[in-house]
Amino acid sequence: MAQSFDIIIIGSGPGGYVAAIKAGQAGKTVAIIEKQHLGGICLNWGCIPTKALLKTAEIYQGMHNAAEFGLKASGLGFDYKKVIERSRSVADANIKGVKFLMKKNKITVIEGNASLVAQGIVKVVDDKGAEEMINGKSIIIATGVSARELPDYPIDGKNFITYRHALEITDFPKRMLVIGSGAIGSEFSYYFNALGTEVHMVEIMDRILPVEDTETSKAILTAFQKQGINCYPKTKVETIKATKGKGINAVLKDSEGKETKLTIDRVLVAVGMTANTAGLDLDKASVKLDEKGFIQTNEFMETSVKGIYAIGDVTGKQLLAHKASAEGEVAVAHILGTAKHGLNYDLIPGCTYCQPQVASIGLTERAAKEKGYSLKIGRFPFQASGKARAIGHTEGFVKLIFDEKYGELLGAHIVGAEATEMIAELGIAMKLETSYEEIMHSVHAHPTLSEAVMEAAMDSRGVAVHI
Repeated sequence: MAQSFDIIIIGSGPGGYVAAIKAGQAGKTVAIIEKQHLGGICLNWGCIPTKALLKTAEIYQGMHNAAEFGLKASGLGFDYKKVIERSRSVADANIKGVKFLMKKNKITVIEGNASLVAQGIVKVVDDKGAEEMINGKSIIIATGVSARELPDYPIDGKNFITYRHALEITDFPKRMLVIGSGAIGSEFSYYFNALGTEVHMVEIMDRILPVEDTETSKAILTAFQKQGINCYPKTKVETIKATKGKGINAVLKDSEGKETKLTIDRVLVAVGMTANTAGLDLDKASVKLDEKGFIQTNEFMETSVKGIYAIGDVTGKQLLAHKASAEGEVAVAHILGTAKHGLNYDLIPGCTYCQPQVASIGLTERAAKEKGYSLKIGRFPFQASGKARAIGHTEGFVKLIFDEKYGELLGAHIVGAEATEMIAELGIAMKLETSYEEIMHSVHAHPTLSEAVMEAAMDSRGVAVHI
């Protein structure tokens, strides 16, 4: 007899396992199906292990600047195998945490490949080929995405790699070409460069980190170039050819036709993601996809089929772990009948964990103007921050975008040492429809980097104290 549950969740990443916990807390019977590892890509091959590597790079970079702090450091080096081992151990610890949470919330974990047989019925095939049918009153699809490949340069794990391969290679590359300057491309460019790789990062758009505010992109370009990263905006890869024992030859061409010839050891492809829908048999349940292959949902994350939901990266929009978790909560609330509204995607922060870090929420200056707003913009550079000087990180700024008419905060952009931590304050501010007045009159502790937020709000009215 087939097992029956109130909710079946396919995929156990930050969207899937958070949805499972929320449903379990509400007293629902829940099954979560995972074909590889609990925690999904984020915990195993994404957010967590990459941040462990980036911290290694940050510390190593800081050690080279020891003299600035009156310290002496000589004979610096690293054991790359141990660098990777630490990253994997951090991921493993988090996976154990998810296993504990599944047990604590009485969630049934089923290993295998899932596919939809019909509305309310899921087939699971384990690694030995055994099949099992599972019944669910509601189904949540949370299968995530995979790195998109370039047709001319198939991923082979050796010459052409994705972020996933970069997390486990133990032979450190001396020269690398990174194709794409989004969050993944920028983070790995920073990481490898900090450890000594000669990095060339190419971006076909007119600037690196193209989804960010224009001033952010310019600041990161300047910081990366200062660190020794070779950046090529408005440039495409013309040809790449691997040679036996002599590296990989690449030719880049910019928008004006100028060519740059490179010889590198590896090519890291970071040009976007594709939805993990293959093998789910969505057509059997009449679940519709959009033109890019992502699953279509309404504001409550319900698909074209009543009772079947989709959350996280497989639905497109921002491909962010915290967005997936938030969507999981929305989907479960709708199943429970308690959802009052969907997710406000304008209030989802975006973070890039290179150094200096990048964080943003809400509208860019360009987007705000395109929407017809008259703006008041405040800026505060970390060069004028006492705390930033004390910790030796004066690069970057806080930029706040306010509606001139009502003073409401429309967008926030931070480039700096702890930008990804600082952005939460501004997320709360936007959620509460805060104006410049509340921010500038909220006393911020001194000395802190977050004082720059207060000063930027003051600057929007021309009354900043320290600039």
